[in-house]
Amino acid sequence: MPSTNNLPAQWADRSIVALRPPKNPVDPRRPYAYLVEKERSAEGVVEDVATIFLTNKECPFRCLMCDLWKNTLESSVPPGAIPEQIGWALARLPPARSVKLYNSGNFFDPQAIPESDYPAVAEAVSPFRKVIVESHPRMIGPRCVRFQEMVGDRLQVAMGLETAHPGVLARLNKRMTLEDFERATAGLVARGVQVRAFILLRPPFLDESEGVTWAKRSLDFAFDIGVECCAVIPTRGGNGVMEVLSQQGDFEAPTLTSLEEVIEYGVGLRRGRVLADLWDIERLASNGSEERRRIERLKSINLAQRIPADHGASSL
Repeated sequence: MPSTNNLPAQWADRSIVALRPPKNPVDPRRPYAYLVEKERSAEGVVEDVATIFLTNKECPFRCLMCDLWKNTLESSVPPGAIPEQIGWALARLPPARSVKLYNSGNFFDPQAIPESDYPAVAEAVSPFRKVIVESHPRMIGPRCVRFQEMVGDRLQVAMGLETAHPGVLARLNKRMTLEDFERATAGLVARGVQVRAFILLRPPFLDESEGVTWAKRSLDFAFDIGVECCAVIPTRGGNGVMEVLSQQGDFEAPTLTSLEEVIEYGVGLRRGRVLADLWDIERLASNGSEERRRIERLKSINLAQRIPADHGASSL
């Protein structure tokens, strides 16, 4: 069984960054990606969601498993660039009811999203029923309050819980505790802001069985403290340090069967939405027709928030 002792000293920020492959070239005046996806809302309606991946300065936190830095800048974007990116993407996307402004880090980091841009951003997203942004729990504070005052109760904040395993969480170099996450969630909920939690399936330092167990416990923890929606993300490699951890026996990508088991558990709780993150899901499966059927089944569960009557993970 992998050890869960304190984070070894070599995995400090500098060592994590030193193992990275090069970043992708990005334009500070353009989002690095944008799309419309279907998602079931908290009210039970399947709707189109415009998702815009904003280009901005890299997150100041150096989480062990993160690969979002690949599409970020070394310096802050100039004032006006973020509203320009949003407008550029929306002009090219079909209509949608909600919008996600994901920026590979923290929306409330002034080095990433200039606070002077908040009014223009709020104006750009004014047609949408729901506005979802992402942030590290320790960056929830006055800037979040000021932005919420501009968009009202339409705001939802997505935060990376990652895992409720306190020992593993400490080893991810995320610079937060479970108490930090709970405190941020409580503050947001008290202001009428919905919270979405990102949960990792089988982060480093857990074997397959432990990964499933702690993903389930993480769902329980999130719902206990008032989270409305949980997105379960199969932990992936590709950032340099994860490959080293794999060589050391401290990381292996989870299986499709484990993802199905965790999603079935979470949806079965009926305590809030539970979504399987299906980005690049094919890496967990072969090209066989059975695997494709199982991926389609997960897509169906995401939209229906019900477990189909057909055979699922429990029968595999």
